[in-house]
Amino acid sequence: MTGRVCDLGNLMPVDEAISRLLDQAPPPPAAQVIPLDQAMGCVLAADIHSPVNLPAWDNSAMDGYALSAADLSPEGGYLPIGGRIAAGDQPGPPLLAGQAVQIFTGAPLPEGADTVVPQERCRVEGEGVWFPPVSLGEHVRKEGEEVRRGDLLFKAGKRLRAQELGLLAGAGVARVEVYRPLRVCLLSSGNELREPGDPLAPGQIYNSNRYCLAALLRGWGVEVHDYGVMADELAASRHALSLASSECDLLLSSGGVSVGEEDHLKQAIEELGSVDFWRLAIQPGKPLAFGEVLGKPWIGMPGNPSAALITALVVVRPFLLRAQGMTDVLPKPLAVPAGFDWLQHNKRRQYLRAKLTAAVDGRLSVELHPQQSSAMLTAACWADGLAVVEREQQVHRHDNVMFLSFADLMQ
Repeated sequence: MTGRVCDLGNLMPVDEAISRLLDQAPPPPAAQVIPLDQAMGCVLAADIHSPVNLPAWDNSAMDGYALSAADLSPEGGYLPIGGRIAAGDQPGPPLLAGQAVQIFTGAPLPEGADTVVPQERCRVEGEGVWFPPVSLGEHVRKEGEEVRRGDLLFKAGKRLRAQELGLLAGAGVARVEVYRPLRVCLLSSGNELREPGDPLAPGQIYNSNRYCLAALLRGWGVEVHDYGVMADELAASRHALSLASSECDLLLSSGGVSVGEEDHLKQAIEELGSVDFWRLAIQPGKPLAFGEVLGKPWIGMPGNPSAALITALVVVRPFLLRAQGMTDVLPKPLAVPAGFDWLQHNKRRQYLRAKLTAAVDGRLSVELHPQQSSAMLTAACWADGLAVVEREQQVHRHDNVMFLSFADLMQ
């Protein structure tokens, strides 16, 4: 990693910054094999192929009656009932010609049956049942219809969610090879910071970034190591950074990335590794620093709470996900009509705290919070995502804008 400092007259486009970070992401942590019930949120370290067919055999999708469609006329008809099969039963003997069997959802079809008729469409008459006209193959789940033995279920780099765990369990996969969680040390910089509940002296503030960023990291599957607040002293910063780099895979700090005389973080990192300061074309969150400390990647984020939040969601998140071994790390914005006018000519891409609202006719639009300060989190608490306005772009009501959902960005 180089020690280049960006020309202070230029602003780096957000997408370029993300691309540079992804290019320099470290390899994922070592792989480990763990039980499936411990794999929620983990990233696969190896491809998984299905060991079985899903379904494993033809089975009924409904409670009703299994029959051969050829035994009924096009107008339907009457068939005697020759048995009963429930879920968990063996298929039983082959279906006799001209008969039907009562069957329940998930039960295996007997040999000779090719169609299931839901019970609500039938009429019981004595020892048999009257059937309406049927179509061959109705309400039958065919063997291997969902997955064939040997099919690729998931590629390495996939983060496992509840639905992936369910499919793997259904295929009989009991253990999976995943990357161990990424260990990220979280540091805060600033003599003015105090913990919630402590008394505040004049000039002091509570450390909101510590709690906000730690929660984000955990939501991204990261193992958080909280190193608290570094004093604005060179020796203290150097000690904290040295300790963190010896115990973690990656360092993340908030505050201390300005050029003020009391910000000793830059000097400490330069003594222990390298630092590259970037000025991003993003609002909020222009100052960002990237470098390494004793061989471990480090990202320095702005100290203003809203700027730290948005920089983490937009810029840091893809880097951390890639460092965990994930392949698909970029968010997928949704184009939604604006419910606002934005007539400013900004030099930076705007990430505006916004909310989706629905009109009487059900159509969605994006509404903005009136307060968009980089120092305030109230708007982010009100919002359910970010409206993206490009540099030098004006937005008029009903124009489409890109919307990034917090629900997507925080996982």
